[in-house]
Amino acid sequence: RAAPGRRAAGAGRGRLGAGLVRIPTQPEIDPELVIMTDPEVPEDKRHCSSCAEPVGRSRGDRPGRLDGFCGNCGRRFDFQPKLVPGDIVGGQYEVAGCLAHGGLGWIYLAQDRRVADRWIVLKGLLDAGDAEAMRAAVKERRFLAEVEHPNIVKIFNFVEFDGDGYIVMEYVGGPSLKALLKQRMQDNGNRPDPMPVAMACAYVLGILPAFGYLHDRGYVYCDFKPDNLIQQGDDVKLIDLGGVRRIDDTDAVIYGTVGFQAPEIADAGPSPASDLYTIGRTLAVLTMDFRGYQSSRQHELPEPSEQAVLARYPAFHRFLLRATATDPDVRFADADEMAVQLTGVLRQVVAIDGADLRPAPSTLFGTDRTVIVDADDLTSVADVRVMPMLRVDTDDAAAAFLTAMDGSDPDALAAQIRSGLDAAFVPDTPETRYRLVRALIDGGHLEQAALDLRQHDPGETDWRTRWYGGLLALAAGDVQTALMRFVDVAHWLPGELAPQLALAQAFERLDRPTEAVPLYDTVRRTDPSYVAATLGLARCHLTAGDAHAAMDAYRAVAKGTRAHTDAQLALARALVRGQRGTLPTPTQLAEASLVIEQLSLDPMRRSRAAIGILADVLRLLDTGIAPRDDVRFLGRPLTEHGLRRGLEQAYRTLARLAEGDERVTLVDEANRIRPRTLV
Repeated sequence: RAAPGRRAAGAGRGRLGAGLVRIPTQPEIDPELVIMTDPEVPEDKRHCSSCAEPVGRSRGDRPGRLDGFCGNCGRRFDFQPKLVPGDIVGGQYEVAGCLAHGGLGWIYLAQDRRVADRWIVLKGLLDAGDAEAMRAAVKERRFLAEVEHPNIVKIFNFVEFDGDGYIVMEYVGGPSLKALLKQRMQDNGNRPDPMPVAMACAYVLGILPAFGYLHDRGYVYCDFKPDNLIQQGDDVKLIDLGGVRRIDDTDAVIYGTVGFQAPEIADAGPSPASDLYTIGRTLAVLTMDFRGYQSSRQHELPEPSEQAVLARYPAFHRFLLRATATDPDVRFADADEMAVQLTGVLRQVVAIDGADLRPAPSTLFGTDRTVIVDADDLTSVADVRVMPMLRVDTDDAAAAFLTAMDGSDPDALAAQIRSGLDAAFVPDTPETRYRLVRALIDGGHLEQAALDLRQHDPGETDWRTRWYGGLLALAAGDVQTALMRFVDVAHWLPGELAPQLALAQAFERLDRPTEAVPLYDTVRRTDPSYVAATLGLARCHLTAGDAHAAMDAYRAVAKGTRAHTDAQLALARALVRGQRGTLPTPTQLAEASLVIEQLSLDPMRRSRAAIGILADVLRLLDTGIAPRDDVRFLGRPLTEHGLRRGLEQAYRTLARLAEGDERVTLVDEANRIRPRTLV
C-alpha cells in the first residue's frame, strides 16, 4: 500500500461540469406541487429505528400497523405524521404538508409567517418521545446554524413542538439525484438507465467543496447518497444536515445508509475518510445498474467485465476503487485531493467520448520531456527520459534551490545536488532526494539510483518512491517490475496522465500493444501536449502493420510543439514505407516529399533526413515500384538515376559540414552511391 506522499493543491469551485460537460439546468419546483397527498410509509420501508427489524407489516388480510412496538427489541415505532397542515410550529412556521419520510421521521413543508411567508422545511432532530431529550438535542445541534456555504442548505432555526425537536432549513426547489435517476428509468420504459459518467462526475465535483468546508471546520456529514444532493438551476446543494456531527463527538448518534456507509463506522466512527467513501459509493450507484449494492456488495464494486462503463473508462474505475477502499488510509486524503483527481478523471472521460481538449497542467507532474525519435527505426521504443518530471513542492525547504537548477545535463545536476548535500547548504528533504534519484536514472547510474531510493524510503510507503522505482526498473530493462510499480501509482492517482503514459510504455515494451494503445490514445486525447503518447501510439500502430493509423497519429502533433519536426519526419518515413504488404502510392510519395520540403531544418539535419528517406525510396525501386520520370521526389525524378543523384548530393553536403574521419567516410559514401556515368 502506498502512502499519499505530497498531495495536490485544491481545486477551485467553478460552474457545474468544470467547463467540460454540459448539465441541463433544472427549473425550480413549485413547493406546493411536491406535497404528498396521502403521506404513508410503504410497508417494505417500515423498519425499527433501533434494531432495523421489519415492523408494521401486514399479516394475511390484516393490514400492517402504523404504530406499535418492535417484536424484536420492544422499541416503539410510529409512522404517522406528527404534524398536520395548519399546525403552527415554534410560533411562526405553518405546516403545509409532508414532503418525504426519512430516517428520523417525516419531513414537512411549511411557511415562515414572520419572514415574508417564505417556504421552509421542518425535519425531526431525534426519534424519541422524551421532551427533555428533545431540548438537549436542540441545544446540541445549534452549531449547524454556523454552517454557511453556497452548496449547503441553510439552517434557519431550531424549534420544539409537542416534545419533538425540529431543524428549520431553507427549501431547495429542485430534483435530487435520486429523482433524476428515477426519471431516467421512467423515460427508459422502467428499465435502469444510469447517468453518463461525465454527468455524475460533474455533480460530485460540484458538491466536493461543501465537504471540504465541513471537514475543515471539524464536521462530518455521515449520510451522503443520491437522495441528499439536489440540483438547483445550474448548481447543486447538499441537503439534510440531520446526520451532521462534530468529528470529535464520540457520543452523538451516527446516521448512515446501508450500501453507502463505510465499513469501519461501527468500530472507528465517522471521519472525513468515511464521508469520501459515501461519495465514491454514490458515484458508483449513479453510473451503474449496481445490483446488490445494499446487500451482497455493500463494500465491493462490480468488475469491468460486468459493467461496461468501468471497462470503457479505466481511470474512473481506479477512482472508485480508491474512493471506496475498505482501508481508510488508502482513500483520498481529503476532499481537495479527491476533487483534483476527479477533475483529471472527468477530462479523460470526455476525451474518450470524443471531446477535443486543450492541455491542462497537472499539479503533480510536468508534461513529457525531450522526445526521442530514431530516424532509422520508427518502431524503436522511446527512452525512459521522456517521462515527466515531478513538480517541486513549493512548501519544501529545498524548493528554491531545486527550481533554479538547470536539468538539461543529468550528470551535472546529480553532482550539484550531491555536493550541496555534502556541504549542507542544500536541505536534505524528500524533494532533494527524489530529484537526485531522477538525475541518476536519466544519467544511466542505475545502481546508485537504486541505493539512494532504498535509503530514502526503504518501505516504499510513498507513491513517489513507487514512481521512481518504476522508472528505475524501466531503464534497467526490468519491465515487469516497472509495470507493477506504475499500476500502483495509476491506482493512487487515477486522474493523472503521467502514470498512464508510463504504463503504456511498459506494455509496449512487453509487446502487449492491445493494452498500450488505449492508454497512449487516452493520454494524447486528454492532453495534446503529451507528445510522447502520440508518438508511442504511432509506434504501436507501425509494429502492428497499420501505417495509416500511425500516419494519423503523426499528423496529430500540432505545429509549434517541440516534437512537431520529429513527428513530421516520422510521418514522411511512414508514408514511404506504406502499409504492411503494400507499396506506397505516388500520392503518398508526393506527400512524403512535400512534408520534408516544408520543414524548417538546418542543413545538417535536412541532409540526414534526405539520406534516410531517399534510401528508402531507392529500395522501393528494387521491390516493385515503377520508376516515373514525371514524378519528382525531393526535387529529383523518381528513377534510380535521380534518387542516386539526390543521395550523392545529400552526402556531399553533410561531408562539408563534418570534420576529420567522418568527412572522409561521407565522401566515400557519396562516391559509392552516385549513379554510374561514362566519365
